[in-house]
Amino acid sequence: MLKKIQGEGKGASVWKASFSIVVFIGLLVLLGFSILAAITFGNADISIQEVYRVVCYELFHIDEFSAYGEGAVHDVVWLIRFPRVLLGASVGMGLSVCGVVMQAVVKNPLADPYVLGISSGASLGATAAILFGFGTLFGSNSVGIMAFLGAMATSFAVLFIANMGSRANAGKLILAGMAVGSVCSAFSSFLLYIANDKNGTAEVTYWTMGSLGGAKWENVQVILPVILIGTLIFWSQFRNLNLMLLGDEVSITLGTDLHKVRMIYMILSSLMVGFAVYCAGMIGFVGLIIPHVIRMVFGTDHRRMIPFSGLLGAVFLIWADVICRVILENAEMPIGIFVSMIGAPCFIYLMAKKSYGFGGDKG
Repeated sequence: MLKKIQGEGKGASVWKASFSIVVFIGLLVLLGFSILAAITFGNADISIQEVYRVVCYELFHIDEFSAYGEGAVHDVVWLIRFPRVLLGASVGMGLSVCGVVMQAVVKNPLADPYVLGISSGASLGATAAILFGFGTLFGSNSVGIMAFLGAMATSFAVLFIANMGSRANAGKLILAGMAVGSVCSAFSSFLLYIANDKNGTAEVTYWTMGSLGGAKWENVQVILPVILIGTLIFWSQFRNLNLMLLGDEVSITLGTDLHKVRMIYMILSSLMVGFAVYCAGMIGFVGLIIPHVIRMVFGTDHRRMIPFSGLLGAVFLIWADVICRVILENAEMPIGIFVSMIGAPCFIYLMAKKSYGFGGDKG
C-alpha cells in the first residue's frame, strides 16, 4: 500500500513537472510570436512583407533584401518599432518578476514593485531634472537617469529606516516605504509649486504616465541584459522566496536566516525597477496583476512563479503598447494610462474579494 501511494505521488510530481515545461515553452513561443507580430502595427502604412524584409536584412544580411537596409521604411521598423517592442518586453518582464519578489519579501499579496516608495523617489528625481535642470551633465538622458538615481536612493533610505532600532522585517519595510514615499511625493509637489512652469509641469505629468515612445537600441542594450540576469538570479532563489511566505520564525527553525537575503533582494529589485523607470517612465499595476494571474492558475511555488510571471508580463506589455499605438488615430495613448485603466479595476476586485492571498490564504 505504501509503495502504491509513493508511486502515485511520484507520478503526480512527474506530471506537474512536465506540465510546467509545456507551459514554459508555450509562453516562450507566445512571446516570440508577440514580438514578431507587434512590429507590424503602427500609424505608418507599411506592409507586413516590408516589415519582415527589413528585419531579415538586419538580422541575417540577406542580399536579396539589401534595398531595405536604409530609407524611411527601414528607420521606422528597425529604429523605432523593433526597439520599442523589445523595450516593452523587458520592462514588462522586469516589473512582473519584481512584483513576485516584492510580494514575497513583504508577505503582502497586494504589493507591487512600487510599494516601497520606489515610484515616488523616481518621480522626485525626474521632477527635479525637468523643472530645475538637475543632472544636465548626463545630457539628453538626464531625466531618466535622475529618475533611476531617485529610485535607488529611495530604496536605500527605506532599507536604512527599516533597520533602525531592530532588524527589518516585512511590516517595517512596508511602513518605511510608505513614509519615504510620502516624503518624496510631498517634495515633488513642492517643486512643482515653486517652479510655476506650465511647460515643465506638463512634461512631468506626461513622464509619470509612462511611455515606450522613447525606445532606442542603446536603451534596450542596457535594460535587456539587466532584466534577464536579474530574472535568472531570482529564479535560482525560488527556495528562499518560498520560505519567505512562511515567515522569519519558521525559516529560522529550518536553519535559514532571511534578513540578509531580504536586503539583497530589495536592492536587486530596486535596480531592475530603476532601469525600467529610466527607460519607460512610470507604469503601474503590471507587477501587481501579472503575479496574481500566475498564482491563481499555477500556485505559489516560485520555481514556476518567476519564469511564468516574467514571460506573461513581457507579452502583456507588448500588446498593451500595441493597443496604445493604434487605439487613437494619428496619436498615441501613454501606456501608463491604459495599464492603469485595466489594473485599477483588477486591484479593486482583489481588495473586495472575500479570500485572497498566497495560495488561497484568507487576507
